[in-house]
Amino acid sequence: MPGAELVLLPAPDAAPLPVAPPAPEAVAAFLRANPDFLAERPDLFRALTPPQRIHGERLADHMAAMLAAERRRIRSLEAEVDAAVTAGRAGHGLSIRVRLAVLALMRAQDVVETVTEELPALLGVESCTLLAETPDRRGVPKLPRGMVAALLGPGKDALVRPAPTDIELLHQEAASLVMRDALVRVPVWTGHPTLMTLGARDPQALPTRQATATLAFLGRAVAAALAR
Repeated sequence: MPGAELVLLPAPDAAPLPVAPPAPEAVAAFLRANPDFLAERPDLFRALTPPQRIHGERLADHMAAMLAAERRRIRSLEAEVDAAVTAGRAGHGLSIRVRLAVLALMRAQDVVETVTEELPALLGVESCTLLAETPDRRGVPKLPRGMVAALLGPGKDALVRPAPTDIELLHQEAASLVMRDALVRVPVWTGHPTLMTLGARDPQALPTRQATATLAFLGRAVAAALAR
């Protein structure tokens, strides 16, 4: 049509145009209008360049806040490293104790008695108990049907619990001493669901990290001893 202005529309699949960053004046105006913005987001201090102290008390306070935020981050990282090192040492100590327990099982004449009488001292725990849903040996308490699977969950052979439940049933006479426990599947050849429970007063005796594979191995060693 004569005199009509031609308007070019962008293609539907055209890349979006880059958004220009706000001008420094706009940023400064926003911060003046929102004086608590940085204080409510201390993580942003790590991305900022610290100001010079010669510019006055307010900027000195700003730099102090940045330094405090960085120190908090470093303390948090140090705490994570310390926790990992402690867990590693505890896991290594448990591995050594499990080896001693396996040696005791290899020479055991009465496996149930060895588990309940010798293993607690070797493992550094207060109690060690064998339980089964269908007991076939004297001295093995009976568990309700389906309880082993319910306690361990699908696909798990060992579990460390910082907050134990059912302690009277699982730990028998030692229940009052147990602050943390471990549940270990014992894969006996009969197929009857069988569980070994370890009860500890000291949480470090049963670390929550780097322990389940070692405990699962102990469960298999107990099953092998029972099959002799």
